[in-house]
Amino acid sequence: MNSWVNSAEILGSDLPLELSGTGNRRALLMDALREAVRSGRLAPGTRLPPYRSLAADLGLARNTVADAYAELVAEGWLAARQGSGTRVAERAVPVTPVHRPRTPERVARPVHDLVQGQPDPSVFPRTAWLASARRALAAAPDDAFGPGDPHGRPELRRALAGYLARVRGVRASPERIVLCSGAAHGLRLLADVVGGPWAAEEYGLPFHRELLASHGVGTRPLGVDADGARVDGLTRRDRAVLLTPAHQFPTGGPLHPARRAAVVDWARATGGLVVEDDYDGEFRYDRQPVGAVQGLDPEHVVLVGSVSKSLSPALRIGWMVLPQRLVGPVVAAKGEREQFSSATEQLTLADFVESGAYDKQVRRMRQRHRRRRDQLVAALHARAPHVRVTGIAAGLHAVLELPPGTERSAVRAAAWQGLAVEGLGDYLHPGAESPSRSTGTAASLVPHRDGLVVGYATPAEAAYPEALDALCRSLPPGGPPAATPAPASPPPPAAP
Repeated sequence: MNSWVNSAEILGSDLPLELSGTGNRRALLMDALREAVRSGRLAPGTRLPPYRSLAADLGLARNTVADAYAELVAEGWLAARQGSGTRVAERAVPVTPVHRPRTPERVARPVHDLVQGQPDPSVFPRTAWLASARRALAAAPDDAFGPGDPHGRPELRRALAGYLARVRGVRASPERIVLCSGAAHGLRLLADVVGGPWAAEEYGLPFHRELLASHGVGTRPLGVDADGARVDGLTRRDRAVLLTPAHQFPTGGPLHPARRAAVVDWARATGGLVVEDDYDGEFRYDRQPVGAVQGLDPEHVVLVGSVSKSLSPALRIGWMVLPQRLVGPVVAAKGEREQFSSATEQLTLADFVESGAYDKQVRRMRQRHRRRRDQLVAALHARAPHVRVTGIAAGLHAVLELPPGTERSAVRAAAWQGLAVEGLGDYLHPGAESPSRSTGTAASLVPHRDGLVVGYATPAEAAYPEALDALCRSLPPGGPPAATPAPASPPPPAAP
């Protein structure tokens, strides 16, 4: 027999008492109470419920509970005083500790965050987003609240087709756009559909390489130099190549026009696929925007994008602009229903784009990021002139080139300053050749250098100067001033 009592009256919270087995009910109750005291669940001084209440909760006779209380008092487990009820005795009781999973010690969070990749969450356009959400929900058709189409809401696909054509030079109809929960989700789907192996830039997100590997797609590195990825290293064996042509991640700089043409020629000749990660395509400061490679050949290039940099990674909305032959297989790979991206958020983003609010937000963030970038360059020029800063014409981060052998010590020094920042070596493909083994062919034509990848978008406005101060204190001393490319004057106004 099992009987449970909710002992809210005992401790002010749930503490089940288990009366297990058969036999004398008083003995079962006494065993349960002894175990509760022994384990520490009933601490010394805890007041027990009146025996009438406990009897009613357990379905026992009042005398049974009263007798159990009296015997436990006699044994020294409980104490009873007139007017104060029955309590757990204030005495040394051997307590068997309750074993709980050990909670890992909390690692102190850094005071300042200059890790690349995230916009300041405080600048999310809450008022404009809420207005779009209200309009979108009011106008939403009934089918928006049923099982989702894995292709994605048509309203958002139409809005994106127009926006990407206008801003990024993308050639696509809404039917070629498949929505996903972000760039990582898009890569998972493409890995499943396309298979491997893939080539990838020797500097890139480790997460993307690990994600592909988890789906059975290995990657091999392509060298990177001042003109972007060395696409002449592609072979017929490569099923696809993952590139960041608009702004090589993380070293900076666009893919040279000749290499853009060359990678499209490779795809046409081999049937390979160019996967274009357009992770920060809207943010250009000192040069005109560079159009997407997808515009050169929509049948051999997939453009992958999201709102994680322009709005927030919390929205979990991304897109793939696909060759026609891949639309059906990718939709099938998603499943019969949309499982990853909220239909109401898709509708809201569609209104946000169509109303012009998205353009306004991108312009606002472009100005803010450019100002942050200029503050970074000025601080380094004043306090660490020997450090060369690169990749500053676009994006949300810069690379600080350091003297050889100083990268890891700089990262450790930053941690001592309460600053989170990453080393350039953290992004190097494990298969990339070391400088001593580089042949100058498929591998990098420049030595793998030491540096820091500094994201300037995340800190709040008030905290940014202190973050820069901590960064400058972390840098190794150096020699003469480095030739850091100065930010250029603003280009002529261009489309947002």
